[in-house]
Amino acid sequence: MRLKNKVALLTAAAGAGIGQATARVMAREGAAVVVTDIHDDRARTVAEQIAGEYGARTLGLKCDVTSTSDVNRVVEVTLQAFGRVDILFNNAGTNRPTRVVDITDEVWDLVLATTLTGTFHCCRAVVPAMIRQNGGRIISVTSVAGFRGLAGGHAHYAAAKAGVMAFTRCLAMEVAPHRITANTIAPSFIFNEFIPHIYPQDEIDRMFDEIPYPRKGTPEDVANAALFLASDEGEYMTGQTLCVTGGSWMR
Repeated sequence: MRLKNKVALLTAAAGAGIGQATARVMAREGAAVVVTDIHDDRARTVAEQIAGEYGARTLGLKCDVTSTSDVNRVVEVTLQAFGRVDILFNNAGTNRPTRVVDITDEVWDLVLATTLTGTFHCCRAVVPAMIRQNGGRIISVTSVAGFRGLAGGHAHYAAAKAGVMAFTRCLAMEVAPHRITANTIAPSFIFNEFIPHIYPQDEIDRMFDEIPYPRKGTPEDVANAALFLASDEGEYMTGQTLCVTGGSWMR
């Protein structure tokens, strides 16, 4: 019960990957969890499942992080229901693998708006409540793509993820006097059942081949890192990036 009496708000938390795994870990550890997703029904269904499995207080809400009004509404509903927001887990992002010469303005804007601007929207919305509380944890999912070049058409995605890391370092400096921490987690390739719908098999094989540790990375690996940053044990870490990579990226 490392998060007992805490309230966690998570974006893109009703899919098959990191967001839902983190919501489950936080609920297991005693937090009330607000599951948000761009799909309304899916958010409510996952929230109900988590409540049934862990006995946690939950909400399932639609949220398009590119929409300021959506984000502000979700934060307002969370505060009305639970009175506070202790943890923000920014997981929403998207990718459309495309070579630079073929990236349209629309694809570039979509990837940046969801991944980088969406993170900004959520942070801006929750920070006033965290300041009033004199405490909070902000955790954003980035990627090792933000550190290194990647073949396969990931320039826009890498730029967005690097932007989240730089934004988070600046945010961490601003909010530290209020006992709010802001950190990022940079996974390498984390497999879930939706991955084959995004990447061709040869790209999946290439990413697996880069990982020296002898198993696939799972969403739970990232969720456990998030749990540490959200817990009392992670209090003195801020402005940092935890790399969860199985050794494919070391720094």
